[in-house]
Amino acid sequence: MNEEQVVLVNDRDEAIGTMGKLRAHQEGALHRAFSVFLFDEQGRLLLQRRAPGKYHSAGLWTNTCCSHPRPDETVADAARRRLVEEMGIDTDVEHRFSFLYKASFDNGLHEHELDHVFFGSFSGEPKPTADEADAWTYLHPEALEADLSAHPERYTVWLRECWSRVRAELALKAA
Repeated sequence: MNEEQVVLVNDRDEAIGTMGKLRAHQEGALHRAFSVFLFDEQGRLLLQRRAPGKYHSAGLWTNTCCSHPRPDETVADAARRRLVEEMGIDTDVEHRFSFLYKASFDNGLHEHELDHVFFGSFSGEPKPTADEADAWTYLHPEALEADLSAHPERYTVWLRECWSRVRAELALKAA
């Protein structure tokens, strides 16, 4: 089986090639990614804990779903595909913003992503795939914000990086 490919981009999100996912994370090559935030009818965010077998950020809590689009699919289509694959959820998502971030991990891997953030609605019990997520919970944004502040090491770097912008988007939506 061929390795999953990611889309390499410049800082304007223009595709400039493809690379194997592991190699992109070994070299820290800038590539396209997405993060999905699903909220229930009470305004709580659905979080997942990354499975222990993930090659980085294993065991950390993060947003509902996060991954990379394939070279032949739109970011929105990839977000919906991965929601089903990771969490067993099929729902509409809406692009809200994008951000660029870099991070290095103790195992020598690097994140360098242009991350597209999507919001959606879901109320129910997800059915996560065991090798993707080993736990899930719903949290009110205020509770998550307090725990992010008190225990940032429990959360993925991309969630910590974009959380203030997610909160700003939620405030705009509520206004």
